[in-house]
Amino acid sequence: MRYCEHMTDIPSVWARPKKGREQPALSREQIVSEAIKLLDTEGLDALSMRNLGKRLDAGATSIYRHVANKDELIELAIDEVYGEIEVPSASATEWRAGVAASAQSMRAMINRHPWVGSVLGQVGLSYLGPNVMHMSDRMLALFEKGGFDLVAANRAMRLVLSYVIGAGVGEAAWLTSLARSGLSEAEWAERVFPIAKATAAPYPRLLAAFETADAEDMFTYGLDALLDGLVAKR
Repeated sequence: MRYCEHMTDIPSVWARPKKGREQPALSREQIVSEAIKLLDTEGLDALSMRNLGKRLDAGATSIYRHVANKDELIELAIDEVYGEIEVPSASATEWRAGVAASAQSMRAMINRHPWVGSVLGQVGLSYLGPNVMHMSDRMLALFEKGGFDLVAANRAMRLVLSYVIGAGVGEAAWLTSLARSGLSEAEWAERVFPIAKATAAPYPRLLAAFETADAEDMFTYGLDALLDGLVAKR
C-alpha cells in the first residue's frame, strides 16, 4: 500500500492509477487526438488546456478529468505518435534491414510531428507508454536476432534511437522554419542558396560540401556507419 501511494507522487500519467469512471461526453482518445492536431499545426507554445478546450468545444474541467496537467497530456501525445512507427517483426526480416526500416519510420514520424524532438525526456516517463514499450521490445528482438545479447541489444537500440532523434530534430527544425516562411522548398533554396554560397566563398571545402549536401543520403550514411560500428563492437 505504501508503494502504491508513493507511485502516485511520480509526475507521470503512467504512474497514476486510472480513474474508475470516464467522462462519457469526452474521451481521453478525443483529447489526445485533438492535442496532436494542435501541436502539429500551431506548435508546442500553443498547447494549453484553454486552447484545447476551445477546439473540443469543452471546458478545461472536462479535460482535467482525464489528465492532471499539460505534461501528462504531452506524455499521452508522445505515446500516440510513437504508435505510428513501424518496426518489422524479427521473424519476418533480416535484422539489419529491420532496424534500418524502423529508423526510417521513426524519422518520418518526427517529420510529421516536429514538436516531438523538443519534448522527449523533458516530461514524465514517456518510455513507459504502451506504444513506446511495444516499439522498444520489437527493436530489441531485431538486435537479438542479429547476435547481440540483451545488454548489447539494449545499448545498440538506444544508440540508434538517439541518432534518429538527433537527426530528426534538425530536420524538423528546418521543416518548421520552411512552413513559417510560407515558401516551398524550391523557393527557399532559390533564395537562400546563393547567400550561403557567397558566405562560404572564402572556404572552398565548405562551399563544395554545401553544393553536394543531401539530407536523405546523409541520414542513410550516418545510420549505416552506426550499424557498422555496432556490428564491429558486437
